[in-house]
Amino acid sequence: MPRPAVTIAARAARSAGHVILRYMNRIDGLNVVEKQRMDFASEVDRLAEAEIVKELRRAYPTHAILAEEGGAIGKSPFTWMVDPLDGTHNYLRGIPHFCVSIALCEKGVPTHGVVYDPLRDELYTASKGDGAYLNDRRIRVGKRDSLGGAMIATGFPYRQREHLDAQLGMTRALLGQAEDIRRSGSAALDLAYVAAGRYDGYFEIGLKPWDMAAGALLVHEAGGRYCDFAGRDGLPVSGNLVAGNLHVTKALLDAIGEQATPALLKA
Repeated sequence: MPRPAVTIAARAARSAGHVILRYMNRIDGLNVVEKQRMDFASEVDRLAEAEIVKELRRAYPTHAILAEEGGAIGKSPFTWMVDPLDGTHNYLRGIPHFCVSIALCEKGVPTHGVVYDPLRDELYTASKGDGAYLNDRRIRVGKRDSLGGAMIATGFPYRQREHLDAQLGMTRALLGQAEDIRRSGSAALDLAYVAAGRYDGYFEIGLKPWDMAAGALLVHEAGGRYCDFAGRDGLPVSGNLVAGNLHVTKALLDAIGEQATPALLKA
């Protein structure tokens, strides 16, 4: 039985998903702004976020919200991390890979999370200690015990291009051991795929809390691990995240650690 917080988050994610799908055939007419270099947002992001915030505020008026578009709302030990459209770049080009990501964190620790893919109607849910689910079916991370044959997901640090050389070095090192690397453009969905065993592992530089909170919880509740590039468990303040089952996470840390600069290993 889903926890009440997950039920509310799922309802909010589905409401946002309806907005996202409604505008898919009108992408050319959308108002798009560049928040910073190579970081775009559309009116769909804002409309979807408004739906989520409305649902969350109605159910939990005393909780804080940290949303990608609207920023921080309120102060509380309980904070909702909201990404209304993770994969905006894909969405604006008609590439069918994006999602809604919502997580409730207690003092910075994810306790409930939802990742919703509206195109495939796939709803990933997790609560701390209760396991992870895809459309109410229990999911587990993959069983691979090394990088041999592993499919790894990543993203390129468009917010922090100063780390591009290190990223390329990590990619080169991993391609020498893993089966392949995928860069699909949605951190939350990548992490959900790790939780479901579709990907074996994941790493990325410079994520924001709303990018990773729900997906990281999914991985943990599916029997995996998430940490920063130095192997410190928990949501990294740096945004430099590694995730997978216990064996693959360690192998990823060993492989990318040789390429990581001191700046990337900081907490």
